[in-house]
Amino acid sequence: MRVLYPLLIAACGGAGGHAATVTTEFDGQTALGYVKKQLDFGPRIPGTAGHRNTGDWISQMMRERADTVIEQRWTHKTVKGDTLPMRNIIARFNKNAAQRVLFVTHWDTRPLADASMNLGERMSPVPGANDGGSGTALLIALGDALKKSPLPANVGVDFVFVDGEDYGDFGKNQDVLIGSRYFAEHLPDSAYRPLFGVLWDMIGDKDLKIEQESISLERAPEVVQRVWKTASDLGYGNYFLAQEGQSVTDDHVPLLDKDIRIIDVIDYDFAAHHTPRDTIDQVSAQSLKIVGDIALTLIRDVAR
Repeated sequence: MRVLYPLLIAACGGAGGHAATVTTEFDGQTALGYVKKQLDFGPRIPGTAGHRNTGDWISQMMRERADTVIEQRWTHKTVKGDTLPMRNIIARFNKNAAQRVLFVTHWDTRPLADASMNLGERMSPVPGANDGGSGTALLIALGDALKKSPLPANVGVDFVFVDGEDYGDFGKNQDVLIGSRYFAEHLPDSAYRPLFGVLWDMIGDKDLKIEQESISLERAPEVVQRVWKTASDLGYGNYFLAQEGQSVTDDHVPLLDKDIRIIDVIDYDFAAHHTPRDTIDQVSAQSLKIVGDIALTLIRDVAR
């Protein structure tokens, strides 16, 4: 899915918290159902029926929840000369509000299970329950909460479902992060600068342990601090570990390069990553609830 650079893990503070002390109206069980719905469409590989049908479903779900939905469609030519139909889906709440929060996830799945230890499986597609499915489900379920209890008019949120993150070769930096690179070059307007942004990736792992991604710490440390303080305040410090983790090439990087203050929240310690075992049993409603509570609180706090 992405390139890692090994580094020494350095503690940045205590984990804090043992059980949730505050919860929100975010529904983890409903979010888990949204993961399953994506799997029912089949692999979300650009150019396939599963990809097209999932995109249609995401777009419809967000049209029922957000004020405005914009689709960015274009054709990407791969290094091999193939053409891929690409589709970013942007759901905007209070689109005219100057104070904005940006949440990003990718919704595509990897065409080859190249991390499988079983050589015979490596030509199989990745189901993507956690990798792609969990972040997408998170944003749709957040949309449920914002529809039920709307934000004040002066605060807006943008949910961006980017395509083609996981298609190609991360080692060669070819045909990857396609949708986030496109979005970075086609922002809602030239002055678009949200207060902060978060990329949510692989956040449904039933054994949830999320460290502070290294590029995020280096380039947007104040956003890392905001997210991890929120997690601690909610009693989720044992899941959001206040220590530096791996450096991850992911969809936040093209946006950081455009001076958008965004971080990557990712549980990279996921044994089924890029294998055929990234299935619904790897994801839990509890993990989705934990991350959903944090994400929704981040939004609500801006409105206070």
